[in-house]
Amino acid sequence: MTRITAPPPPSSPPSSPPPLRHSPAALGTPRSRRRHSPSPSLALTPSSSASASASASASSRPKVRPSPRRAYAAAQWVALPSHPAFSRGDGGEGLGGGGGGAAWDASASRLYVWDPSARGVHRICVRVRDAEAGKDGEDVAVEAAVPSEMLMPETDLGYKVTHLSLNTDGSSLLLAGSHNISILYVHERVSEDGDKVICRTVPVASQILPSNNDGIKVLQTSWHPFSSSHFGVLTSDAVFRLFDLSFDLEQPEQEFYLQPILPGKCQNASSICPVAFSYGSDHLWDRFSVFILFSDGSIFVLCPIVPFGSDYNKKHIQEIYEDVNSFGLKSSNQNVVTNSRLAIAWLEATFPDLSRQPADNSALMSRAHPYASLDDSLTLQGPLCRVCEENNEPESKSNSCEGKAVGFVYSSVGKDSILVTAWGSGQLQIDALADEIQPQWSIGIPTRLNVDSHGQIKSVAMICDSNSEDSWAMRSYRPSSTGSNVKSNTDAVWMGHSPPLLRLAIVDLALAKTSNDSSLSLFLDPLVPERFYCAHGGGLDMVTLHFLPFSYPEMASTPPSVHPILTTGNNEANSPFLSGFVTIADAYGHVQLVSITCPGECFVVEMKGWKEPTPLQLDIDSKSIKDVESFTTGMISKELIAGPDPPIVPSSSSLRSLTPDSIEGKSTLHHYIKVFHEYYVEYGHKVFIELKEHGDYLKTEIEDKQKRLQAVKQSLLSIEAKDQDINNRINRAFKVYDLLEKRIEGFKILPAANKKPLSQAEQEFKAQLDRFADVELDALRSSITALSARMKRFAHPAIGSAAGTGMSTWQTPKVGRSHVSDSQMSLLKSSLEKLSLLNEENNVKLRLIEHELKNQEQ
Repeated sequence: MTRITAPPPPSSPPSSPPPLRHSPAALGTPRSRRRHSPSPSLALTPSSSASASASASASSRPKVRPSPRRAYAAAQWVALPSHPAFSRGDGGEGLGGGGGGAAWDASASRLYVWDPSARGVHRICVRVRDAEAGKDGEDVAVEAAVPSEMLMPETDLGYKVTHLSLNTDGSSLLLAGSHNISILYVHERVSEDGDKVICRTVPVASQILPSNNDGIKVLQTSWHPFSSSHFGVLTSDAVFRLFDLSFDLEQPEQEFYLQPILPGKCQNASSICPVAFSYGSDHLWDRFSVFILFSDGSIFVLCPIVPFGSDYNKKHIQEIYEDVNSFGLKSSNQNVVTNSRLAIAWLEATFPDLSRQPADNSALMSRAHPYASLDDSLTLQGPLCRVCEENNEPESKSNSCEGKAVGFVYSSVGKDSILVTAWGSGQLQIDALADEIQPQWSIGIPTRLNVDSHGQIKSVAMICDSNSEDSWAMRSYRPSSTGSNVKSNTDAVWMGHSPPLLRLAIVDLALAKTSNDSSLSLFLDPLVPERFYCAHGGGLDMVTLHFLPFSYPEMASTPPSVHPILTTGNNEANSPFLSGFVTIADAYGHVQLVSITCPGECFVVEMKGWKEPTPLQLDIDSKSIKDVESFTTGMISKELIAGPDPPIVPSSSSLRSLTPDSIEGKSTLHHYIKVFHEYYVEYGHKVFIELKEHGDYLKTEIEDKQKRLQAVKQSLLSIEAKDQDINNRINRAFKVYDLLEKRIEGFKILPAANKKPLSQAEQEFKAQLDRFADVELDALRSSITALSARMKRFAHPAIGSAAGTGMSTWQTPKVGRSHVSDSQMSLLKSSLEKLSLLNEENNVKLRLIEHELKNQEQ
């Protein structure tokens, strides 16, 4: 087999420093010259002039100071775990667990690792080389270049960084904390001092997120997969925001206020607390979808969401457009036709290439244009209901997970869309979409827009309500059987209902039970889409899916396989284990797992394609006595044991005619003496040499047996010496057993001995009280905190901010609605006071109920 390998990288960097790559914000695109709006509200207001906004944008950007020419030293390649960046030994102070403290740039082969002690980012050059090219890549080593760069923020961040993320072109780093977000521009360098590089750093949404680490929390941040300048932020006030790096980092480009339940129908406070989100992949309408997970395990979908100016494959967009025109508009159902027309209008406005049909059809990509409907807003589809293929039975309690939902990831595998939910109890819930995602709008709920003087949309904000009839309609959903009517299935798709979920499996990682929920993080495999990894306090596990309803239906009876990759032996599963985790796809078709622990150690594990680790099994009892004897006798050659080959002797009649005194007789006798000497004397010599060597072997074996015999004698003497001690311990154990029996008899006399255990209804009531104490109160406290922060922001507006910046403020269509009146403020304060009193009363009632339950148990 001949392998074609790329030439190895140079041992030292080039003589001149690499060219600086500026972020999209510095390129001066038309969108970067748009006006920044200081007000958080959204309205339909044109900007005054483009020149004023351009000057304001240019004045707000700090100038990059020239740095002296840097002298590059020769690089040395060492094993990645031996790099100096992983020998700090700071115990992981200031860095949260979960695996978000590292990022990988596949195009430039750079590893970014956050250093909490230095408050900077290590930028490490990594290569994967074939240690022995003659063995067809069996031994692959991951090496790092020494020295490496240390990227430092321009100013001290002032908060603890818990998540590090790199955009698709490798130009910007997202530094996220629990309440703050900043952007570090990798190639916009302010100054350099040896290997330490000071980079320009800009805060994100400083007007929305508090500066005192109180109020709105940042739940998750992630770059959009189809844009290098857009990233999404999910906050604790149930708002999903999409920011544009090339336009404005203070105000979001798109805001979606999530309303998962109808007003006045809240029965579970955890159902309004979001946890995480995940973008869809390159599959039909999934590429325009955002999946949002709430703490009670419910999953909602927003579709369609497109970053302004992002690029998509024109062939895929054309396929979706033709599908809507072919099936949606030809239906006899009016709801199907209405939803199809809205989808076609959105596609034609967002991607004008579909309707213009230009003469040049050679373009492979289509750019998304800003668009949003004035009269309609997106529907928060969900919660996605789960269906059962047998008799459409509801989900049983045995198939449900315990605790809170703590992690979420979406994966597109062939024809299937997989959703994996991680629970705090150490369980993984794996579901698949039983139907395709379709766009949905809430007709009659207007969208608030902000446009410039040319009528171009700058930002969008909308309230996304859930459809109350959606979940009830999906309860009667039945999977379509083979041979069903295609037209009815198409109508069901475009009826405006959310797609159902098909339960694939529930994987229990068997983590240690703790009072608090465990912290679990999910990561996808870059080469094998059926495989993902789960990091927790006990280590790192690999989960592989074998059954997929549309891709691998023949593997329906095969459950997912779970293999531990790293184990810590830590009984506290809720304690963090990994501070950074990245997956590297090398040139040999393997995946390198780079794990960085909280104390700062680095481990590299190689995963070779589909080869899964198999346990080594040794069956000692299968070896018989014959096998041992054959091994022992095999020390002597079989030829020697069989004996010498007898010489060929002529017939006795020919020898009788010869006399010993004759010349012929003497010659014949001499000949046979030589033959017998050749066969028997040489055989005896071989036997002598073999026995001599075998004697040394027997001597060694006898000495070994004598040593083992002496060891057995010593063991017997030790056992005899401990025999008395063992007898004493047995007698003491019998006495303790008798004492325990007497104590049990004494306990039976107590009045509470005949008390019956709690009934099933009482146990369910107690579990409900525990859930209220753990989940509901935390959710109410977070809601009160978010409302308090929002009230403070509206009660103390930034007076004169618009006059100081020279920008026009956001205005509402009607006068008097831009500020909160005194009556509304007093009403809000009284509502908060009533809510606080109600919360205190609930706490008192819970304490009384717990006290009564304890008294009854005693």
